[in-house]
Amino acid sequence: MASKACFLIAQLIVYLLATDVNAAGECGKTPIRSAALSLSPCLGAGGNAKAKVPPMCCTKVNALITTAPKCLCAVLLSPLAIKAGIKPAIAISIPKRCNIKKRPVGKKCGRYIVP
Repeated sequence: MASKACFLIAQLIVYLLATDVNAAGECGKTPIRSAALSLSPCLGAGGNAKAKVPPMCCTKVNALITTAPKCLCAVLLSPLAIKAGIKPAIAISIPKRCNIKKRPVGKKCGRYIVP
């Protein structure tokens, strides 16, 4: 399991370095690939609903929700996240799985709703 997570992180890093992704400003002045890279601790939980969400993932998601909530959605729906194994229907539940109180409950993120 750990080797798969390491592989996914390595794959995401390579993809981020090789690809220029435009999030149409959803992440403010932060490039979407930087925002996505900051969420690398969430890779396992973003692809597996039964995986424990690492505390560092919760910290990063909470910070992103606080500073740029639309950015989290942009990252989750981005082609680079999908390529890294993120499943948006599962990843959208991470704020709830982290017990983040000020998550945008009921907000749409693509065809998904934040629980």
